[in-house]
Amino acid sequence: MKVLISGGGIGGLALALSLHQRLDDVEVHVYEAASTFKPLGLGINLMPHATRVLSQLGLGEQLTELAVEAQEFTFYTSQGQHIYSEPTGLRAGHAYPHLSIHRVDLHHVLYHTVVDRIGADRIHTDRRLVDLAQDDNSVTAEFADHTGKPIDTATGDVLIGADGLHSAARKKFYPYEDAPVFHGINMWRGVTLAKPFLTGASATRIGALNKTGKLTVYPMRDDIDGEGTQLINWVAEIVTDKASPTDWSAPGRVDDFIQFFEDWKFDWLDCDALLRNAESILSYPMVDRDPVERWTFGRVTLLGDAAHPMYPRGGNGAAQAILDAEALAGHLSQQRDPKAALADYEKERLPIVNNIVLTNRASPPDVLIETVEERTGGAIFERIEDVISIEEITAISMGYQKVAGYDTATVASK
Repeated sequence: MKVLISGGGIGGLALALSLHQRLDDVEVHVYEAASTFKPLGLGINLMPHATRVLSQLGLGEQLTELAVEAQEFTFYTSQGQHIYSEPTGLRAGHAYPHLSIHRVDLHHVLYHTVVDRIGADRIHTDRRLVDLAQDDNSVTAEFADHTGKPIDTATGDVLIGADGLHSAARKKFYPYEDAPVFHGINMWRGVTLAKPFLTGASATRIGALNKTGKLTVYPMRDDIDGEGTQLINWVAEIVTDKASPTDWSAPGRVDDFIQFFEDWKFDWLDCDALLRNAESILSYPMVDRDPVERWTFGRVTLLGDAAHPMYPRGGNGAAQAILDAEALAGHLSQQRDPKAALADYEKERLPIVNNIVLTNRASPPDVLIETVEERTGGAIFERIEDVISIEEITAISMGYQKVAGYDTATVASK
């Protein structure tokens, strides 16, 4: 079986490795639009549902060495008051860790593993998908280089569109789809060298969008200088009518958002200093697409952001692409009729992920902080139990985990 993968990001590379692991006779080719592999983005949280797949691909040890193994999720108000902490990963009873990692490190491991196991000649750069056609026996993809010049044509048994938010494969089947939906929230993402805060391995959410702004903060590289300094990833979100370009590499300026956080100086973290001392800042709007009812069209299907772009919340953007890859490889190994395999993959994954897209809009993990801030009016409280019960907190947390598929029972069942 010959599989063409359009897109050499996390989902596309994870699919290549999953296919190589499961099918003895597979010939995989990855076509990447960029001239060279330069992964974009900053930090990413790999929850146990994703690290399970990556560990079963034999990547667990490499990733653990590069990442910070998260110990807990913590939730704080914009006043710096502690709301709730819960263990995560191995400390929550999972068989697999929760890893906070730089996207560059994750992509580096995936890319070089594909080169080692499948071969550098199976990765084709400067190949942007521009058209495709299929018949009863095969699918043909046409590619252009960065100048728009036609450069290559490839024919295979199936074509997987793993080419991201602006997917050319998706555009082929949804030619009149509107631009990604902006929901009035802008993000600034940055990395800062700083000393550890809290446990030194805390994935922390602070503040609520419905009252102030929101910060997500976590370390993703540990002791980078021999003196305990960490590389800390942060994401600042504010409500605004002005959207940044939908480009993961778009630069951002601290002056555009610091006014929302300059008073956030707590005894456990100086947020103002963290943001101002950033080594780099990127700006990106909070966008997704409305779920569609179909990803698969004969010998072509979609994967990752091409299929289901979602809010980058709960560690689910890359994670769901990784889970897509595992599921798709599984169906192609079990069902030798390629078209039937792609249809089975869609039947398994589409309803699950479409539900996550909608949940990330309406009821992400942040809803816990929003609930507390709403009930207190943003004021200091004496006891969290007077504001929200532990039963309600647990229901919010576990509800999201089950939707996203990283509750202990779901992960263990795999």
